[in-house]
Amino acid sequence: MSKDTAILRLAKPKKKGLLRLLFSRFFLFVLLLASQIFLFASAYRWFRQIVPYYTVLQTLYVILMITYLFNNGMDSSAKLTWLFLLALFPIPASLLLAYTKTNFGHRSTKARIESLIEKTKHALPQDETVLAALAADHSGTDDLHRYINRSGCFPIYTDTEVSYFPLGENKFDAMLAELKKAEKFIFLEYFIIEEGEMWGRILEILIEKAAQGVDVRVMYDGTCEVTTLPHDYPRRLMKHGIKAKMFAPMTPFLSTHYNYRDHRKILVIDGNVAFNGGVNLADEYINRRTVHGHWKDAAVMLRGAAVRSFTLMFLQMWNIGEAAPDFSPADTAAEPAGAAGYVMPYGDCPLDEDKVGESVYIDILYRANRYVHIMTPYLILDGELEAAIRYAAERGIDVRLILPGVPDKTIPYALAKSHYRALLAAGVRIYEYTPGFVHAKVFVSDDVKAVVGTINLDYRSLYHHFECATYLYQVPCIREIEADFTATLEKCREITPALLREMLPYRLLGGLVKSLAPLV
Repeated sequence: MSKDTAILRLAKPKKKGLLRLLFSRFFLFVLLLASQIFLFASAYRWFRQIVPYYTVLQTLYVILMITYLFNNGMDSSAKLTWLFLLALFPIPASLLLAYTKTNFGHRSTKARIESLIEKTKHALPQDETVLAALAADHSGTDDLHRYINRSGCFPIYTDTEVSYFPLGENKFDAMLAELKKAEKFIFLEYFIIEEGEMWGRILEILIEKAAQGVDVRVMYDGTCEVTTLPHDYPRRLMKHGIKAKMFAPMTPFLSTHYNYRDHRKILVIDGNVAFNGGVNLADEYINRRTVHGHWKDAAVMLRGAAVRSFTLMFLQMWNIGEAAPDFSPADTAAEPAGAAGYVMPYGDCPLDEDKVGESVYIDILYRANRYVHIMTPYLILDGELEAAIRYAAERGIDVRLILPGVPDKTIPYALAKSHYRALLAAGVRIYEYTPGFVHAKVFVSDDVKAVVGTINLDYRSLYHHFECATYLYQVPCIREIEADFTATLEKCREITPALLREMLPYRLLGGLVKSLAPLV
């Protein structure tokens, strides 16, 4: 490691579990509940005299809140969670609901994002001949494109070469090679950056390229400051010519640890090459450090026209806090790739009413003719997505899921088990990756459609995070994605009724916390 890179390194900070708790929605709810108990205890004598009146008022209040929830547009699973909390703890639950629904602390971000999307609405015009060709094959891909591209920022492209990486190590090797070729700009946007071999080797190249005049920008999520990086890390990077930002630095009660985080993973080089997938910039993602057994991840590299969408996505996020937004790098024309198939990069914003990530997955499930194969680290489903998975299996589609055999978090691992019985009864086949942890977010269907990106099958990704993915149709590497799924199956154990009985402790835990799943 070079001297310059060593200057940026610190003793690796320990995981700050207490800070993670303090920045959570759960902690706020506990605080509100404790306040209610304290107030009741303090006024106990007086309270005994008004108990009958309080009971009537509480009943009327709960009825009012239930009526509000039934007429609210939120997901039905989330409604059940709030109904449960309101019935047990009406005051803290209603205050937490008000805090959540008002988007306190995020209104300015939402307004800024909407403004930036409006400014870039026609930055990437759609080639109508591409849509005409898609409409002619009756696959439904043109319909899906119309839904996704209502913002005008996510065209569907031809002339884009896609390479699939079945492991983080494969992506890392390709990243290093492509970074060394950079001449104009390097844009990195990652949920997690952590000091170690992976980030150290990347950082050496970034410092070298910045010294050569390449426009190097790095953006990472604000949760890193309480887990992996010091608070002043952007300033340290900027001393070496690297423009750097934290997205949504942690602020008590104005942001929570889990909600509205930038969970995207994007690398764009010179407008010609882009990387997307589940791989963060930390050593466990390339198996240089063992955390939860062998780490199974996946990513794609795009070369050609579709790279422009990832350039624009990065610039939209980068310019949120800029007084004079600059989108000129998005005008960079990619070198022709001459590849077959259709490629559509897209993003999902938690601050609007659209569930883009979930809708794409459901579209694949409903349109499948033979199979839908899925890899995901988490399985915390709302009613709509669970119904779509079950329906696909019940109509004869070969639906298979690969999930981790070694958990990274106990509660999400248990919540996944709470879905097993219903899915198995519908004919879904479920497998667990015995060597370790699956972090890949992959859908592949019928050898013609696939999605590789950052979007998990849980409430965090589908409702509360900024996410992105790459939709592929008739792209040659789709067969490689399916081959990787098949090869991964050989390292898995299939969940049978007997194994399901052995998982009783996890299933009981999952059942207990399932009512709170939208808040986990």
